[in-house]
Amino acid sequence: MTMTVEQLGDALAGLTLKDAVELGKYMKDKYGIEAAAGGGMMMAAPAAAAAPAAAAKDSFDVILKAVDAAKKIGCIKVVREITGLGLAEAKALVDAPGKPIKQGVDKAEAEKLKKQLEEAGGTIELA
Repeated sequence: MTMTVEQLGDALAGLTLKDAVELGKYMKDKYGIEAAAGGGMMMAAPAAAAAPAAAAKDSFDVILKAVDAAKKIGCIKVVREITGLGLAEAKALVDAPGKPIKQGVDKAEAEKLKKQLEEAGGTIELA
């Protein structure tokens, strides 16, 4: 049975937040498709093209590992600046360390973001 685009769109629009998160995990695990920072989906590179890219890493994820409690507000401000998120979303990221702040950035951008976040009181890992 095939779904029409309209049926698929209606099904996606009706997802709960929990279901949307599970769908995101499924798409990443099954097809290598990850959600972009703006909430859209990005297509993964074909498997044949991915092998050479693994040899020379040119894309990094900036991951917030911990936050100095005394500098939490400053860190939230920097996260908002970097991501364009609202106050509640940025606070949620800072309150639950271990999540990527920015994904798929080049080395220079990753280093710049790392420096900004560390100055704001965060402990950062580039992956």
